[in-house]
Amino acid sequence: MTPRLRHTLGYGRQKTIWVPFATLMLASTANTAAADLPPIQKLRFDEDYSSLLTEPRSNCWPECWKAIPLHNGADGYLNIGGEIRQRYEYTDNPVFGQAPQDRHGVWFQRYALLGDLHWSPRIRLFAQLNSALESGRRDGPSPVDENQLEWQNLFVDFNIPTPNNGTLTLRPGRQEIVLGSGRLVDVREGPNVRRTFDGGRVLFADDRWQLDLLAVRPRQDHAGIFDDTTSDRYALWGSYGTIRQPFATAGQLDVYYLGYRDSDALYVQGVGREERHSVGARYWGECGNWRWNWESLYQTGTFANGDISAWTLATETGYRVEQHAWKPELRFSINIASGDDNPNDPDLGTFNPLFPRGNYFSEAAVFGPRNFYNFHTFLNLLPNPDWSLTADLNLFWRLDTADGLYSPSGQIVRYPNGSTAHFAVTALSLTAEYTVTRGLVLTAIHTFGKPEAFLEETGTHEFLNFTELTMQYRF
Repeated sequence: MTPRLRHTLGYGRQKTIWVPFATLMLASTANTAAADLPPIQKLRFDEDYSSLLTEPRSNCWPECWKAIPLHNGADGYLNIGGEIRQRYEYTDNPVFGQAPQDRHGVWFQRYALLGDLHWSPRIRLFAQLNSALESGRRDGPSPVDENQLEWQNLFVDFNIPTPNNGTLTLRPGRQEIVLGSGRLVDVREGPNVRRTFDGGRVLFADDRWQLDLLAVRPRQDHAGIFDDTTSDRYALWGSYGTIRQPFATAGQLDVYYLGYRDSDALYVQGVGREERHSVGARYWGECGNWRWNWESLYQTGTFANGDISAWTLATETGYRVEQHAWKPELRFSINIASGDDNPNDPDLGTFNPLFPRGNYFSEAAVFGPRNFYNFHTFLNLLPNPDWSLTADLNLFWRLDTADGLYSPSGQIVRYPNGSTAHFAVTALSLTAEYTVTRGLVLTAIHTFGKPEAFLEETGTHEFLNFTELTMQYRF
């Protein structure tokens, strides 16, 4: 009999979820021709299978679910896809002993089914259903742990050709959004419930430019079935542009303006209405063995009765020895984000990362990028094309001693409590990732966190150990 999990929620209400160990058998049936399919993307609607309409193809999995002709006289076709993710997490001393201890760890399940209907070159409908389930959390699921069934994406594209091989796309509806490398706006892949937005975008792309105009609000997640709403607390609007190779050297340049509103923002200084305007630039690319991703921005606006003046600088530079059998890559990341130097005056200096990655510094996801500076170094090895090994060391300080430390979602993890110490945490993470076949990835992660002077002086400061085991299959 197939093993199964009895998943209990609320007041004795139960449902049985069959554990998809059959995923391994399903993936193993994938035809070798699947290696010629386009790569699976973080945003599934970015995948393009249109080449299968004109190239020889097999009727094997997963090709038989891609580019299914509609024979509607408008070159229409349908893609079907999905995801099965099983994840086990165990944290010893969550938030360094500050949060409740889960007895046996937590099992997360995530399932998705999507349909990508290209009715014609001008009209497209993309729909994706997600189910995220949790079992084992001592105090019950958090907002990013469980959402039993909900639309993750549900939008229409209206495509309008423009000169110079360009395309203008109007996209109203519910949609996942990643801007740049996800430092400010990301889907939050690490947690069980990914982030998505309701609203509209105008997308333009040609041979040299990409431009994204958006006016959206995040989805307000609720744990039940089709009970999510559009948030009336948060709003996001602005423009994000990319210029391909603007200089004589390699690399691409992003420039952007993002407006943000939170009607009930929380900082060490207090609670109030926040309206923030971010203007920034990102220079990124690769040349030979070198890779880089550098970004800086300035924020202004208002918080409660005061003014906002905040900033950040984020850099990551890597060098890979392509000629070596294991292709070792060493990356250095140096980052800094402003904090507030005086909680007693009305002005606010704390940087706000808006809607960032949930696992910004590590999969343990304890701290977020506010009032900090850190040195983060990575060593990545590729013993073969399917196997990746990574070790990373993160030294993390707070910048202003009058301000505290914040979580990725903006909650206050630790108030300053009169401490003048800067050094907060030393964290070491080890990651192994193995790609069994197209779409099927196995991951194991362990993070060890050592509290430093600031945590030792201001409250609980137990050593943190975080373990994660993940099986993810996307098709």
